[in-house]
Amino acid sequence: MVRSFLAYMEIDIPFDFKVNLRTFLRRAGYTEFVDPNTSQASYTRRLSRDYYPRFHLYLKERDGKDILNLHLDQKKPSYPGSQAHSGEYDTAVVQREVSRIQGLIKNQIDNQVQQTEPKKKGFFAKLFS
Repeated sequence: MVRSFLAYMEIDIPFDFKVNLRTFLRRAGYTEFVDPNTSQASYTRRLSRDYYPRFHLYLKERDGKDILNLHLDQKKPSYPGSQAHSGEYDTAVVQREVSRIQGLIKNQIDNQVQQTEPKKKGFFAKLFS
């Protein structure tokens, strides 16, 4: 499920998602970033070789459920000590990234299901077992 707020896009992580989120986000191209001022961990994904623009993702928990908060940082804060930046929250670029992440989540859950299903035996395996 995706919800759009003024400040970010939310992506709900299903309860049956068995992969460590840190590992999943690294596989999705995100790097862990710890803010030196607040010590808060978040994840970023650059769109080019430059540091900006970049997708910026926070992991939150609500009612025992993991939620990803996503936005696009266009440039760094304008002046020291400021948290304000030029960010995009509900644009087509952000929507495409949300769709990409949701697709990766779906693929991961599909892989989990395939790994838990019993393998079908072939003719000779049934005959000789």
